[in-house]
Amino acid sequence: MPLFQKLFCIPQRWVVAIMAFFAFFNAYTLRICLSMAITKMAKPLNYTETSLAEACPPYDDDPLTNFTYNTTTKVIYEGSFEWSEYTQGIILSSFYWGYILTHLPGGLLAEKFGPKYTIGCGVLFTAIFTILTPVTTVWGDANALIFLRFLMGLCEGVIQPGVSCLLSKWIPSNERTLATSFVFSGIRFGILISSVMSGLIMSNSGKSWPNIFYLFGGVGILWFVFWVFLCYNSPREHPLIKDEEERYLNECMSEHIHEKAPPFPWKSALKSKAFLAIVIAQSGSDFNSYTIMSDLPKYMQNVLKLPIHLNGYASSVHNVSAWIFCMIMSWVSDWSIEKGYASRTNMRKLNTFVASIGPAIFLVMAMYVGCNVAWAIALIAIGLTFAGSSHPGSKVNVLDLSPNYSGTLLGISNGIGAFMGILAPYAVGVLAPNQTLDEWRLIFWISAVIYFFTTVNYLIFASGDVQDWNDPKRLQEKRSSADVLEDVERLTVNKTKVSTLKKTYM
Repeated sequence: MPLFQKLFCIPQRWVVAIMAFFAFFNAYTLRICLSMAITKMAKPLNYTETSLAEACPPYDDDPLTNFTYNTTTKVIYEGSFEWSEYTQGIILSSFYWGYILTHLPGGLLAEKFGPKYTIGCGVLFTAIFTILTPVTTVWGDANALIFLRFLMGLCEGVIQPGVSCLLSKWIPSNERTLATSFVFSGIRFGILISSVMSGLIMSNSGKSWPNIFYLFGGVGILWFVFWVFLCYNSPREHPLIKDEEERYLNECMSEHIHEKAPPFPWKSALKSKAFLAIVIAQSGSDFNSYTIMSDLPKYMQNVLKLPIHLNGYASSVHNVSAWIFCMIMSWVSDWSIEKGYASRTNMRKLNTFVASIGPAIFLVMAMYVGCNVAWAIALIAIGLTFAGSSHPGSKVNVLDLSPNYSGTLLGISNGIGAFMGILAPYAVGVLAPNQTLDEWRLIFWISAVIYFFTTVNYLIFASGDVQDWNDPKRLQEKRSSADVLEDVERLTVNKTKVSTLKKTYM
């Protein structure tokens, strides 16, 4: 065993973090690839429409041109399936019907039986269903695809709470912001690779969309093989961890982490203003995130008229800048907290504010540059870059509040936020049936208003401190001590009253 330990020069907590990064990478390539593929799968009805709505002309080689607005547009796309915008909205949102159902069970399963196979099976079965997507869609059209996406959502719903539970057992508090942000940045990396690779695969032929599902499904299955051999539920279970690292983790994490935590304190957690602030902030952030993930490629193609190979780059370029910004803000946050320049609470609030207000402003601005493709893409990329600081903000905040129950907490908060995954694609399908600039302006104004109110609430009520209910036994002892002190005070008051009465009447 010592020989194997010497071969692993990287600390095992970072091996776990890297594998968790790729868990998110796979989860999001499997989830997002349909958003690109659907632009070639669907065949919108050909129509000629005369209206005052803004419509961009076909894309040319000069993206800096300020195009004029047409009032007559003819839309002709290739595709095999005649799906309306409404039907496409239902297809894209059906994933989240299942996704919201397994968040809470996923967190509970990870805490009770361990996060290793909770996460692993979630990715594995999602990958298998992804490979089955082309044949299922050809066989059963929209209804079969909707049901398959629902099953994929059921499988993926356990991944985020499972990862949160895993990190709470492996990452000490002084490394938490940077490590957690790195792991969650796998989401952006997955969206980036899925968008770019999908665009390249379909650029030669619109009929090549099935290859997207085969590629990413196969990568997900390959990841599962490595996951089984490299990752374990906790340092205590890992056969290859060095003694020094195990001692270090035990010393850093023993205060707030229990090997067998008591049952989840439902009443205290659900009444916690700090936790409810996370839930509300995440719901606001998720509405915009799911709109971008599900429908930005459609905006790029249907409104800006970008060809498919450029669509992949334009729809995902912000993930690179957002990842860089995320890692910078994560390092600054950990450094500021460690040096005492800012409290953990204030850093969480600052990051959440930047991650909300930045996208709200720049996305609305992007809708007012008309058909100037370069400016539209630049403003969208700048706005979504700021969203990178959500990870060192509200995303990591559940680990601050309760290391013992972070899986369940993330299951609750992310599960509620996943309702936005249903609402966002559906809202786009209803509010933007013609895919015009006017319709998209309304969508992003709605996002900006949601951002504003949820962020204000977070700034008022959020906290970065471990909550009393993280340890129900300690909370009970604290309450018992408070009751004893109250009884002593009452007894003292009563004795004083008795003494006063004796002096008065004797």
